[in-house]
Amino acid sequence: MVARLLAAGAREVRVLSRDESKQDAMRHRIRDERVRYYVGDVRDSDSVVKASRGVEYVFHAAALKQVPSCEFFPLEAVRTNVLGSANVVDACERNGVETLVLLSTDKAVYPVNAMGMTKALMEKVGQAQARNNPSARTRVCCVRYGNVMYSRGSVIPLFIHQIRNGLAPTVTEPTMTRFLMSLSQSVELVEHAFQYGQPGDIFIRKADACTIGDLAIALCNLFGAPAKFEVLGVRHGEKLYETLASREDLARAEDLGEFLRVPVDSRDLNYALYFDEGDVGRDHLTDYHSHNARRLDISEIMSVLLTLPEIRAELDAAQLTPAAPA
Repeated sequence: MVARLLAAGAREVRVLSRDESKQDAMRHRIRDERVRYYVGDVRDSDSVVKASRGVEYVFHAAALKQVPSCEFFPLEAVRTNVLGSANVVDACERNGVETLVLLSTDKAVYPVNAMGMTKALMEKVGQAQARNNPSARTRVCCVRYGNVMYSRGSVIPLFIHQIRNGLAPTVTEPTMTRFLMSLSQSVELVEHAFQYGQPGDIFIRKADACTIGDLAIALCNLFGAPAKFEVLGVRHGEKLYETLASREDLARAEDLGEFLRVPVDSRDLNYALYFDEGDVGRDHLTDYHSHNARRLDISEIMSVLLTLPEIRAELDAAQLTPAAPA
């Protein structure tokens, strides 16, 4: 995201995080004087207020993202994902930020784990800001997407590490399905929200899906390993499939081709002013989830993986010529 902003001509990009080690690595990698680094934490409202002074746009990605760790420490997930996000919303409004985009996840839809529940509440915090403050200076909107391939926390680097060390990749449940999205696609979704988002909007990027078992086999094929995996069993808080848009979302969603826009329900608590009967227009709708989305086969997964620079770099490091998808 920083690289895209710099390439677009940003005068200054500020990076706020509590990890000074990663900031130092980023400073040496990017080497651009337009990037300024702030050590702080979204849990500390003062550090967010200071970092966002004089800023036009804010991209909020700070979160506890690991499902099992959030299951064991749910209050820590609340402090970062909910209260920390509220601090960011408040700081942006106080400093007159033009647009704030909050990053959400498919796990926020019908959540069964603490990570998804806290991300769902983050969405509610952003929507409540829009609903309760129609004249607010800051446009707050969200983006929601599935797994970003090869991002931090992605299973793909783990599978590759295991394969390159002669081990079978460890799969929790091979029939699990997940949405797949490249890093560039996720950044494009954020850019779309910056450009077109209205207060309280949630933008969703449509995506293909695959089973975890097929993903493991596709990586084995690419790296010339035996096409097999080890089944570990479902981890704490995991779901068989993920949902990007519920039928309630789809009832009011706008289809934008590659994207869905779900506007905020802007009614107040005086419901009788709006209608006397229940909403019957959603009876025919079905959730948009990774079990009913277009599913990639192993050959298609291999083709998608080969579009990732990180996969190409891993193959080069292993001195392998990628196997051609069947």
